[in-house]
Amino acid sequence: MYTSMNQKNRSKNFVESLLSVADVKINGNRSWDLTVHDERFYARVVRKWNLGLGESYVDGWWDSESIDEFIAHIFRASLKEKISLNFNTLLSYLGAVVSNRGSRSRAFKIGEHHYNIGNDLFSAMLDKRLVYTCGYWKNAQNLDQAQENKLDLVCQKLGLKAGQYVLDIGCGWGSFAKFAAEKYGAKVLGITVSKEQVELGKKMCEGLPVEIRLQDYRDVTGQFDHIVSLGMFEHVCSPNYRVYMEVAHRCLKENGLFLLHTIGSNYTDKNIVPWINKYIFPNSMLPSIEQIGKSIEHLFVMEDWHNFGADYDKTLMAWFQNFDRAWPELKNKNGKIYDERFYRMWKYYLLSCAGAFRAREVNLWQIVLSKKGVLGGYQSPR
Repeated sequence: MYTSMNQKNRSKNFVESLLSVADVKINGNRSWDLTVHDERFYARVVRKWNLGLGESYVDGWWDSESIDEFIAHIFRASLKEKISLNFNTLLSYLGAVVSNRGSRSRAFKIGEHHYNIGNDLFSAMLDKRLVYTCGYWKNAQNLDQAQENKLDLVCQKLGLKAGQYVLDIGCGWGSFAKFAAEKYGAKVLGITVSKEQVELGKKMCEGLPVEIRLQDYRDVTGQFDHIVSLGMFEHVCSPNYRVYMEVAHRCLKENGLFLLHTIGSNYTDKNIVPWINKYIFPNSMLPSIEQIGKSIEHLFVMEDWHNFGADYDKTLMAWFQNFDRAWPELKNKNGKIYDERFYRMWKYYLLSCAGAFRAREVNLWQIVLSKKGVLGGYQSPR
């Protein structure tokens, strides 16, 4: 009993001292402070760190008035660098090293686990076009405007013209395809690994020169004037970066442009976030500048690299506000799936990611690539 109490006290003291470095207090009165409801919280965090923090929140062991700001404090204090790599994190890292999380056999798992949850959820949470990637908030007053800005920015960066044929890798519900066809007169092939996205996407793009397929990117054939990929590269995983770029190179016409829109990490490692990987985006991994750079060598010329990661904070907060507002209706629709644990899990997902972007721990990049360089130079709109 004495030894058990000692261990509990050591865990509590360790977590409290660690959080104090980030200016976070247990049972404090500021919005980013934590209120602990279950003393087992401390040992769970010490044992599992990132995974334990998220799981204990979903289990109701702690709360914070502002999870997003709490997480931002954690990242600004660089706590990840101040603690030793625990066993669970090590196992997750080793799993990424010895296995290919983005292999062909696992390609459709993310669709089944995340994107097929329910179109009612995403319709309630996202903007009117169902854009599930970072908005561009320059001159935007709301989420709808920010997403229209982003889609238009992509088209401008491509120099998109009427009649051109575009490949959209990871097309979601067809938001870009629909926009490019309606506003620019383009023809679009969109591919996704989610059956739910294909079904709704086809309805949304009905009557337009848009085709949406359930297909892995490795199986795409044909030639395209341009290629876009908005928020899909995070599911490719580092062993497949080169293959992915080779597919894009093979499918892009000689004078075409490839716009890659991806969340990116400041560090070159396996970049696996254990809680996100287990509960939200299985087999996901954030690329670094070095990893992307190596993957495009001898294939592409980098024409432009645009970082607007701070805009993802605003986007995620808008998604959470929509989700939170719609929760009573969602819960009544399907209480078996949308139960209290689901609410806490989704809240933690959206707000913790917002905090990470606020702290600039992660970024959002739009990268424009050409095969041989744009003659006379590339001028990128902002």
